[in-house]
Amino acid sequence: MRFVIQRDYLLQSVQDVMKAVTSRTTIPILTGIKIVATEDGVTLTGSDSDISIESFIPRVEDDKEIVEIKQTGAIVLQAKFFSEIVRKLPTSTVEIDVENHLQTVIRSGKSEFNLNGLDAEEYPHLPQISEENAFRIPTDLLKALIRQTVFAVSTSETRPILTGVNWKVENSELICIATDSHRLALRKARLETEADGKHNVVIPGKSLTELSKILDDTAAMVDIVVTENQVLFKTKHLLFFSRLLEGNYPDTARLIPNERKTDVVVNTKEFLHAIDRASLLAREGKNNVVKFSTIDGNSIEISSNTPEIGKVVEEIQTQSVEGEELKISFSAKYMMDALKALEGSEIQISFTGAMRPFVIRPLNDEAILQLILPVRTY
Repeated sequence: MRFVIQRDYLLQSVQDVMKAVTSRTTIPILTGIKIVATEDGVTLTGSDSDISIESFIPRVEDDKEIVEIKQTGAIVLQAKFFSEIVRKLPTSTVEIDVENHLQTVIRSGKSEFNLNGLDAEEYPHLPQISEENAFRIPTDLLKALIRQTVFAVSTSETRPILTGVNWKVENSELICIATDSHRLALRKARLETEADGKHNVVIPGKSLTELSKILDDTAAMVDIVVTENQVLFKTKHLLFFSRLLEGNYPDTARLIPNERKTDVVVNTKEFLHAIDRASLLAREGKNNVVKFSTIDGNSIEISSNTPEIGKVVEEIQTQSVEGEELKISFSAKYMMDALKALEGSEIQISFTGAMRPFVIRPLNDEAILQLILPVRTY
């Protein structure tokens, strides 16, 4: 195998596939990156058997030659060393040449590296997925869906299913839900394409976080293919496979209250900053809890009190406060996470009592909501 390639394209692809490579694998060859050169271009693959990423670099793009293929072939190179070498090469082009017995020479300018390769035949094959029941969404929407839900997955392995995000497709609508049983994030999106049939799967939060890092903020479409145990995200030059979590996701619909006893409408930024300030003194305590109470029809009070440190009280003007008087305590971190995920300058918080979960939504937007369970302090 022998080819000459533009370093920037190679580096980008290496960085993308590296997100799937881990040193903690029981299969030694998976610590490497598989490189395949064909007449059409060069494909790089990285995998840790949970996530697999394949990045394709075409020979020519926009009438510009990116790769010159001199001889087709395949090799697996140690990811740790190969990625560092590519990052530090001196010139804008790189030649990769595999000689007999998997000896690989990497040349750039006056630099030459020799790496011992591994046999590409030994590398596990990526899942073969038939693309019958695919649906498509724009990249920027996919990134928003991930950003607005993935932070609420559980980080504890006691209930593995909660470490993923539940994706449901029905009636041409995608619903994404994440919960760690103390809070819940939900985001819906209409699908422009008719999705065949229904899907109800749980995608590991870790996979979605890595996917989001690789995707560019563009309106280009991503094809999403779901099978029994895998999901594939497919863009122009990238395939991202993730295994799905096994088991049934809990029915979260019954957690979301239908009634409301107190409604508060407040400026998102002002509220976020006030919670942030109140949490300065609460952070030292074990639970980082702030208290929230309604004062009258147009203001609320945020406070926190850590006996050994001190206390903070702040009054905020609201657009409106309707319904019963209320005092409630909650985690400042959960509230700040929720507020950062919401879009819009004003939010509505709906309470159904001091010990019941409450819901935060952007004003006049039904597509997204955050739910938080309060903390008992009163």
